[in-house]
Amino acid sequence: MKNSSSYTAIAYLFLAPALILMGIFTFWPVGYNTYLAFNNYSIADGVATWNNFEHFKYIAQEELFHSALKNSLLYLLVVPVIQVAALVVAKLVNNKLPGMTFFRAAYYIPVITAISIAGVVWANVYKYDGMLTWLMQTLHLVPQGPDGQIDWLGNPDIALYMVMLFTFWKGIGYYMVLYLAGLQAIPAEVEEAAILDGANAWDRFWKITVPMVKPTILLCTLLSTIAAIRAFQEIIVLTRGQADTYTALYYVYDQAFRNYNFGRGAAAGLVVTFFCLMLSAIQFRFFGEKK
Repeated sequence: MKNSSSYTAIAYLFLAPALILMGIFTFWPVGYNTYLAFNNYSIADGVATWNNFEHFKYIAQEELFHSALKNSLLYLLVVPVIQVAALVVAKLVNNKLPGMTFFRAAYYIPVITAISIAGVVWANVYKYDGMLTWLMQTLHLVPQGPDGQIDWLGNPDIALYMVMLFTFWKGIGYYMVLYLAGLQAIPAEVEEAAILDGANAWDRFWKITVPMVKPTILLCTLLSTIAAIRAFQEIIVLTRGQADTYTALYYVYDQAFRNYNFGRGAAAGLVVTFFCLMLSAIQFRFFGEKK
């Protein structure tokens, strides 16, 4: 029989391809980004010069970064909304009814739609005379004609919320599938016993469904929170950071790839990462297993 060291070597041999890819595309970029955050980097000659914490001091005092970080934190409002909606939809499509497969697929289509295509469609929905304006006028929520036309993506008071609505539409199907997997893992005998005990649908949902999918809730909330803090693609395809939709990750992109200040962009990226880790720790504290 092979000894334990041989089994360990075989295990690492199987892990090697994944570890190599992670090293190239995850660990190395993170390490190099951390290195750049403490340096002034010149793209012309490829020389990096050490500057201690100067980039962090700069962004700590810069109003633009404060505003960007505020918008990223405000973007977190979409997290509880999308999680509650995804869980409710998953509960609905978990029923064995005719045509339910169609509805599951329909909810998932936005997830697999390229964000560039989805952005073009939603940009037209948000136009002055687009579908959203038409719907609001049809429901008599705004005046008819030009007086009722709203600049959905140009008004700083509502533009960020309009981008959040796009995120909601794009992501609800993804979280629905995760919740659906969690719901289908609940033994049928548990709900049957609750029905025999006289529990109504609301009691079964809160006292059986929610506790038993708690690990899935934690996973989905973590993924959704990180995605909200890192909101970038939605911004660039819909507003390009205009109308008070300038987020922290857009600031990173702006500094690194438009101003070519890679050190400052890397420092801002580390700050965004810190907030992601902090929020993840808080969620583990409240949703994780209590020991």
